[in-house]
Amino acid sequence: MQRIIVSVTNDLVTDQRVHKVCSTLVQMKYDVILIGRKLPNSLPLTRNYRTIRMNLIFKKKVWFYGEYNMRLFFKLLFLKKDVLLSNDLDTLLPNFLISKLLGKKLVYDSHELFTEIGELIDRPRIQKAWLIIEKFIFPKLKNVYTVNQSIADIYSNKYDVDVNIIRNIAPKLQHKSVDFSLANKIKGDKKMLILQGSGINIDRGAEEAVKMMTYLENTILYIIGSGDVFEDLKRLTKSLQLQEKVVIKGKLPYLELMEYTKIADLGLSLDKATNLNYEFSLPNKVFDYIQAETPLLVSNRKEVADLVRENNIGWVIDDVEPKKLAEKIKQIAANTKEYATYKQNLKKASEKYTWESEQSKLVEVFKNLK
Repeated sequence: MQRIIVSVTNDLVTDQRVHKVCSTLVQMKYDVILIGRKLPNSLPLTRNYRTIRMNLIFKKKVWFYGEYNMRLFFKLLFLKKDVLLSNDLDTLLPNFLISKLLGKKLVYDSHELFTEIGELIDRPRIQKAWLIIEKFIFPKLKNVYTVNQSIADIYSNKYDVDVNIIRNIAPKLQHKSVDFSLANKIKGDKKMLILQGSGINIDRGAEEAVKMMTYLENTILYIIGSGDVFEDLKRLTKSLQLQEKVVIKGKLPYLELMEYTKIADLGLSLDKATNLNYEFSLPNKVFDYIQAETPLLVSNRKEVADLVRENNIGWVIDDVEPKKLAEKIKQIAANTKEYATYKQNLKKASEKYTWESEQSKLVEVFKNLK
């Protein structure tokens, strides 16, 4: 049995893409070891493959990345392995060095346009450092895949490398029925909006979603997950005295998260056009909403908007200014016929977009490693 070591910089709990990939690799008879980090508030893990979570001294910025990459290098050096799978640019350097040093096959999964993320746009020196790493390694890669066609085209054109596409599609939700006792407890007779995800960061529309609630009545907003702006959102909610309208919850196990998603009336994805990464993102939450058969309201970012329009499963809005968002949601609530149509279309979309179908592309990548 071949052993594959998979590495990420997060604490593993809510990274559904990596968990899906690891589960598929287990089905392919790989011996999987997933390496990440452990945080003070990390939830326990139960997986059908081995996991290693490192306790790090540094938690943020350059010190964290330096410590993590050095420790990852030595983990990869001394663990038995046949294949290395690096997730995103922040794990690529130690994986690449070990692959060259020991002659091991390397696979690269780019979840996003890393050098174009919002956190780097206003930090040119740090952005340049990551670009140097990317430009040095990417042209030498032989096994690469990413989350959508737009990002694949950018990397292919930039580095003349073949890039496969494996989307962030959710596994088929087996139990679609709504927990009515939970629904009654959470929203009663109110409309419920949900914005979920493990990367609720700056410029992803979360602040606007909170401010939007000042203009809406008989409506409740749930923000569930984690991200750089989470503490800011809590302060904003308090300062606007919206505690009765906005509920902010931390990370939840996936199936528990989906219970909330199923009872929501509208799923939000509100990335702003502040960087190329958000423009071409196709986040997990969009496919979670589809599996939960929850109609979507999304900002006009290319990949997400195309998906919503192609399948006729929700609304696309050009401007995420809070008052305009509120007006759009009022229009949605008033147009019950259109809402019912989108709800019906979601049944078809939830059968079409499943990890069980998408994983065949992953299987092909690993059957044909170079």
